[in-house]
Amino acid sequence: MELKDYIRNIQDYPKKGILFRDITTLLQNKDAFKYAIDKMAEQISSEKIDYIVGAESRGFLIGSALAYKLNCGFIPVRKKGKLPYKTISEEYALEYGTDTLYMHEDAIKKGERVLIVDDLIATGGTALAMIKMVEKLEGIVVGSSFLIELKELNGRKEIEKYPVNVLIEY
Repeated sequence: MELKDYIRNIQDYPKKGILFRDITTLLQNKDAFKYAIDKMAEQISSEKIDYIVGAESRGFLIGSALAYKLNCGFIPVRKKGKLPYKTISEEYALEYGTDTLYMHEDAIKKGERVLIVDDLIATGGTALAMIKMVEKLEGIVVGSSFLIELKELNGRKEIEKYPVNVLIEY
């Protein structure tokens, strides 16, 4: 199955000069969505994983489905004010600005094995912020998994210390 056929390209979103890769069309197609999750699971099936950490909001969609498939927990990483308990935070760079991510301070215990998951890796800022928070909590990052990689933005270099798995490259 050619997954690129299920990704919609939107020019100048969220701001002028950005070509947005819209995964909602892939999510709408049950066969493409299942295929993508199954393939992502195959890429990392040999790893023991306690949790998947995924960023708001599309990382929730991919990460929770993958956590279900891999029979592990899912830890949401959110924007300010969205988590009800005490949090840790990490500022990060986007391809079009900066932001801060938050995670519950008790989400991960020392030595627990974590896979970082998001829909897309661009500059690597979001993934790196999630990695830093996992490491603050003394978790072990076993790698990362992304549906899409925007290769020209070279985000992989930000997290090259860890295995990076990608299904679709642009």
